[in-house]
Amino acid sequence: MLRRLKVYFAVILMFCGGMNFAKGSSYANENGSKTIYFFSGLGADSTVFANLKLPGYHKVYIQWIDALPNETLPHYAERLRSQITVENPYIVGLSFGGMIAVEVSKQIEVRKMVLISSARTKNDLNRFQAFFMRAGLYHIVPGILLRQSNFFMYHYFGTKAPKDKQELMKLLSNTDIKFFRWALKSIACWDNTQPPERTIQIHGTADRIISCRKLHPEYRIKGGGHLMVYNKADTISKIILHYFKEPPAIPCAAK
Repeated sequence: MLRRLKVYFAVILMFCGGMNFAKGSSYANENGSKTIYFFSGLGADSTVFANLKLPGYHKVYIQWIDALPNETLPHYAERLRSQITVENPYIVGLSFGGMIAVEVSKQIEVRKMVLISSARTKNDLNRFQAFFMRAGLYHIVPGILLRQSNFFMYHYFGTKAPKDKQELMKLLSNTDIKFFRWALKSIACWDNTQPPERTIQIHGTADRIISCRKLHPEYRIKGGGHLMVYNKADTISKIILHYFKEPPAIPCAAK
């Protein structure tokens, strides 16, 4: 019985990975710093990225929009794409937002991309969870369930500290249940098999939403859970800065 409850909670809570919404401008700031577009977790926003330290970069947070009936992830990504107004941007995608970012990267030229606690292709996802979503279990998720704290919720999101639990509850309390159900259905039907270019994957070894065992990330964060971008931000910031750093220009030889 306990195992069934764990599976149920894993299915209905997968891919939530952000906090309260914050708007961002869609252009580079006056000093010409490079722009990073952030795709947060399911139906959420930018607060989960608040602890990242990325000096020298202008941060823009993609805002979720309402999904159309039976809309696919590629089509939804196409509608979000209009928020990206800088050419060859840097992109950071978290959880469900990372999957959307992968689809966006097929439609525009991306300089470099980082996926955190996310998936490159459909093969990175848990087939058992996908089966339950295809079976339509997302229809029976009660909205009140997403707004109540419980052991299974904390267990699967890897939240142990009181502050982390508090932030998780903020996330869930602001989740749009209609959008949540659409996302689960769309994830189950996601058919991407082509890993994106110029992309690295950062994943936690203790992630219970998207298991690290099936993945081959460039960086494994020991003990990192699904919300490690919030509580292991220093480590992740260093990785992002190192990857986004452009190689020094090679001077032309004097004639």
